[in-house]
Amino acid sequence: MMILLPNSTDGARASNAEPLEWEQQPLCGEEIIPVIYYSVLLGLGLPVNILTAVALSRLAVRTKKSSYWYLLALTASDILTQVIIIFMGFILQMAILAHEGPHAFIHTVNVLQFATNHASIWVTVVLTADRYVALCHPLRYRMLSYPERTRKIIAAVFGAALATGIPFYWWLDIWHDSQPPTTVDKVLKWVHCFTMYFIPCSIFLATNSVIVCKLKWGKRVDGHHRRMGKTIAMLMAVTTIFTVLWAPRTCVILFHLYTGSTSKDQRLHVALNLANMIAMLNTTVNFFFYCFVSKTFRRTAGEVIRSCSPFCTRHGQPPSNGGFLHSVLKPQGLLESVSL
Repeated sequence: MMILLPNSTDGARASNAEPLEWEQQPLCGEEIIPVIYYSVLLGLGLPVNILTAVALSRLAVRTKKSSYWYLLALTASDILTQVIIIFMGFILQMAILAHEGPHAFIHTVNVLQFATNHASIWVTVVLTADRYVALCHPLRYRMLSYPERTRKIIAAVFGAALATGIPFYWWLDIWHDSQPPTTVDKVLKWVHCFTMYFIPCSIFLATNSVIVCKLKWGKRVDGHHRRMGKTIAMLMAVTTIFTVLWAPRTCVILFHLYTGSTSKDQRLHVALNLANMIAMLNTTVNFFFYCFVSKTFRRTAGEVIRSCSPFCTRHGQPPSNGGFLHSVLKPQGLLESVSL
């Protein structure tokens, strides 16, 4: 979920003209609010995503289902997004470095930001395709889907995401764009909007429409489609929330490209800030959808939470005789003959 780095163009000009001077600039009111927002989002979202990743990894290993591997990859990309974009892009550069930084560092972070964006959205696209094949072509799906193949596809998606992020090293900063955008900048912005929003959302709309029709027809025929209902509901929730949360940011980018400048139009600057803040919510909400839809995920997440506490038993109560001895003696069958 790409959040544009402030003042990257200024940093590039400074590095070309003379050695960079590290001058701390005080944050204005418009910047303090996003910094507080992203700090809270990082503090709450990162632990939740780590919990989600551990729970999904257990389910993936236990069930051997490809859908859990794709959801695990999606969660991993959300964690990378929070570290690279929220922490490095906003908290570090805006609040700590005060808009200043080495040219290479700023533009390298740009590349990593776009790479995490591409990985996140295209893992979701592959997951959508996987569910479509599983529902509409179950026999072919059984031959094509297995854990090794799924992991290779995920690795290919992440590798392609990193490669496609490299051209955005030359992305023009839109926070302090005093000059009109160049042809290269226009091309990059249109490519970004198509690869990150228009093409994925078109795929979501097409496949989800077919899946819904299949599910309605399947309920009248057999129980095969009905058993996949919860997984499909989870998928549709993920794709729908992405479409909704990323729509404002896509509109603001295209509006800015042809109508205004954030350095001259204060309303556009505020709109871009709000759009980015809304888009970043997409990195934290999936956990709650998984909990709401899947009883299996809720149970596994509870197991992870309980396993993190050495004093927690199956029923969530601290054992009176010590959690360590309980965990050691019970698997060996010694609790029945030992009085503690």
